[in-house]
Amino acid sequence: MGFVRVKARIWNIDQPSRSAEVELLADTGAIYTVLPASLLRSIGVEPVTKRRFRLADNRVAERDVGFVGIEIRGARSYTPVVFGEEGVYLLGVVTLEELGLEVDPVKGVLRPMELLLM
Repeated sequence: MGFVRVKARIWNIDQPSRSAEVELLADTGAIYTVLPASLLRSIGVEPVTKRRFRLADNRVAERDVGFVGIEIRGARSYTPVVFGEEGVYLLGVVTLEELGLEVDPVKGVLRPMELLLM
């Protein structure tokens, strides 16, 4: 299986006309979606908190976190987003679950997930 990449539209929750089209790498090891801070600021997204994250190289970094609207293949939600470094476009598992999507590792695509209500 290769990488699972997907096109998405993100927008400023308070000003939905401020939006951007992005291509994201679905990363089941990432809790939150990560986008370049410059992109988020360009559509007017403001941080609401800071969180500490362990990075792939085992370093710990503190990053700003805000919220965006996101749409992938017709599924829409609001989701937390980390203000990341340039060139980082990751789709995290929180966003995947909010959209009702999961990674199909055999086919290398996103598919609707079975949602549980128990």
